[in-house]
Parts: sequence; structure tokens; C-alpha cells
Amino acid sequence: MAKEQIGHPRIVVMGGGTGLSVMLRGLKEKPLDITAIVTVADDGGSSGILRSELQMPPPGDIRNVLTAMADVEPLMAQIMKYRFSAGEGLAGHSLGNLILAALTDISGDFVTAVRELSRLFAVRGRVLPAAGEAVVLHAEMADGTIITGESKIPEAGGKIKRVFLDPPDVEPLPEALEAIAQADAILLGPGSLYTSILPNLLVPKLAEAVVASKAIKIFVCNVMTQPGETDDYTVSDHLQAVYDHIGLNLFDYVIVNDGDIPEQVQIKYAEKGARPVQLDREALDGRYKVIADKLVLFKTYLRHDTNKLSHHIYQLVENWTSR
Repeated sequence: MAKEQIGHPRIVVMGGGTGLSVMLRGLKEKPLDITAIVTVADDGGSSGILRSELQMPPPGDIRNVLTAMADVEPLMAQIMKYRFSAGEGLAGHSLGNLILAALTDISGDFVTAVRELSRLFAVRGRVLPAAGEAVVLHAEMADGTIITGESKIPEAGGKIKRVFLDPPDVEPLPEALEAIAQADAILLGPGSLYTSILPNLLVPKLAEAVVASKAIKIFVCNVMTQPGETDDYTVSDHLQAVYDHIGLNLFDYVIVNDGDIPEQVQIKYAEKGARPVQLDREALDGRYKVIADKLVLFKTYLRHDTNKLSHHIYQLVENWTSR
């Protein structure tokens, strides 16, 4: 079994992709009982191949989250992330993805495979797929075109009107619904808005459970726009997209970066079409409480400062539960 933090505030974190994993590396060090609910819409790269050939949910985002929340030696984390660069049939595959595929075959069930790998890796909390089956993500573009496939949506190059799932009535895991019902806090982001964050809320019963929850609800906004998804989006544009899909202002708090990003870093990202997400406070006033801080670090890529971010999240959760 994964390590559960008995007596600590319960937080449910929903999303997928690199941003979620980066945040969880800091959050797992706090005295919190964490459940991560991870999207199963990925259809690109190694995950897409395994999904197609083995008829299993895509393992990539789950693998990243498991590794981020694991209590293992750094070498073991490197092994899980190792990606073969050569070998017919192996090139491009992540070893962690293959391990999850093997465990799925051995156990006969992807959810059981995730649970067993969580136990082996002494994961601090629980990692759950948003559903027990893979889903196909579609996007309706502003011109009416329908794009099929999570990996194809950012490549379409148009403005996204909405995203939707196939099957539309996919069932969430009972454990995910239970975690949301018991949560003191629910956190979405950071990550790709249309292809990592919203797919979780498109699972009907998951969205209903989040809406019904009395937990504090927090949105962590991306630092940079994502080409093909959120071109020129402000903070309020991100939140408006959630509103357009769910039909209400879901969040109590929004955590955003207001630290300066060095010009040379902006130039590097602008070459790929990404720009800093602008904080438009006037559009948020009266709808959300804003926590703004310098939340970025730059090495090879811009990332959230996990220590600062997890501190803000923990303070909000602690204040909420001690009322």
C-alpha cells in the first residue's frame, strides 16, 4: 500500500503532464495526505504506442506522478524515467512505461498495476487514473473543425473552442470519487489546460463530485502560454476556459507567478511561440482570491519553484482546515 498520511489534511490534486509532477515533488514533503488523480487521454509517444498495441490506458503521466511522489533512491527514479534511444521496437519507450505495461499484463488490470507500483515505490499518498480505461480527447476549434487525439490538438494551430471526451460518459474510479468527497482541498494545475487539466473535469461524475465538495478549491496557473492551446491567454482566460466547460466559477483561490522572467529566457520561449501568462487582476477581482508571488526557476526550462509553490498551497490548506 502507498503511504497514507494519517491525520493530515487531505488534498486531491488533478491534472497531468510535467507541471503536475514538478509541483508534487515539493508538495509531498508537506504534512498532507495527497491523492493525485491523473488524466488518461494521452495518445502520443511511448504512451500512445502502448495504449494502441496493448489496449491499456496511457501510462506516461501516471509514471511521472508515481516517480515524483515516490520515496526511493535517485537512481531508481532515473531508471523509471530512462528512455531507450536505440533498439528496434524499444527506441522512444520509457522503461517506466514498460514496467507499468508489464504489471498491467501480470495483474490483468491497469488500476491494480498502478497500486502495486505505488507500493513498491513507497509512494507518499495515492496515485489514481481519472478512469480505468483510456479515453479519446477531441477538440472543437473556433472554425468548427474537430481535431481528434490529445497529441494532435496543439498541432492544429487554431483557437480551441472546447474539448470533449469519447466515450462522454466514462466512469471514474470509485476511489477517486471517495477521495474528492473526503478532501479538505482540491487543486488543479499546473499543466496543459485543454489536454491535461480539463480532461479530468470532463469525466462527468468527477466534475460533479468536485462541484459538490465543500473543500477549498485552488487553481495553479501556468507560467507560460502553450503554443496551439493557450496562445496569448491571460490568467483570467485560463479560468474562463474552465468556466465555459463546467458552467461555474469553480475555484476559491488562484496561485499565479508575478515574478519577472529574464529577457533571454523570454526570447528562447518566444522562438517556440510561448509567452509569459499575464496576470490581469482586474478581471479576477470579486471572483477569485489571488495569491501572487515569484514562483519560477530557470535551469534548462522554466519550472515552478516547488518549495515556494508548495508553501503557499500548504498555508491555504492549513488555514482552511483550522477555521
